[in-house]
Amino acid sequence: MDLGLKGKKVILTGGSRGIGRAAVEIFAEEGCDVAFFSRNADQVAETVEVLSRHGGKVIGEPLDMLDHEAYVAWLKSAADRLGGCDIFVPGASASGSGATGDWEACFNADIKGTVLGCETLVPYLEKSGEGAIVIMGSTAGTETFIVPQAFNALKAALIAYSGQLGQQVGPQGIRVNCVSPGPIKFPGGNWEALQQLAPELHDATEAAFALGRWGGAAEVAKTIVFLASSASSYTTGTNVIVDGGYTKRIQF
Repeated sequence: MDLGLKGKKVILTGGSRGIGRAAVEIFAEEGCDVAFFSRNADQVAETVEVLSRHGGKVIGEPLDMLDHEAYVAWLKSAADRLGGCDIFVPGASASGSGATGDWEACFNADIKGTVLGCETLVPYLEKSGEGAIVIMGSTAGTETFIVPQAFNALKAALIAYSGQLGQQVGPQGIRVNCVSPGPIKFPGGNWEALQQLAPELHDATEAAFALGRWGGAAEVAKTIVFLASSASSYTTGTNVIVDGGYTKRIQF
């Protein structure tokens, strides 16, 4: 299937490891020009080197998005340097720094990072004519998960925001969808750390997957890329669960 992504301009936040890294690699492989940031300068440099092999334009820079003024300025600069923006994936999250229980960090990264990013880039996405936003939710926002904490509640808020934003910007030719991963394991991720720190929780979680195994970052990234592509041109306002059957609720 041709995803129709060649030449598209993609801005993705938090792209140096995990799901974001996997997604930005697929976009680059598909012929997109990409821009991303991450806090870790070494990881950013290594990611830029890998992505550049695919021949498209690559903008990758270290940035702490909790400086919201600098974050908004970076988004505008990235869109201008790319020559526009067709696809926006606000993937950076406080969970990347293990701050799932920190309400202020999760609000500033997950909520404000997503909302400010969408508000900043909607004018560019409208000019695209085929604009697409893919917001990152979580199954922790659709079912109870471990303990009451900031990450869970605010991901639920993002799922609601994405559906309502899709209604608002649909007339402008912009599609908005949400991807909600379940527990995903990748090198350097939270679940790799929990295998050592909380082995009982890790093993109980592993036993709950209907597919009998952990999911990987690339398996979520492929759904992100598909929803952003013209192959999914009539899909907006949806939340796609990617969890290997971890959650047990019937999805209507």
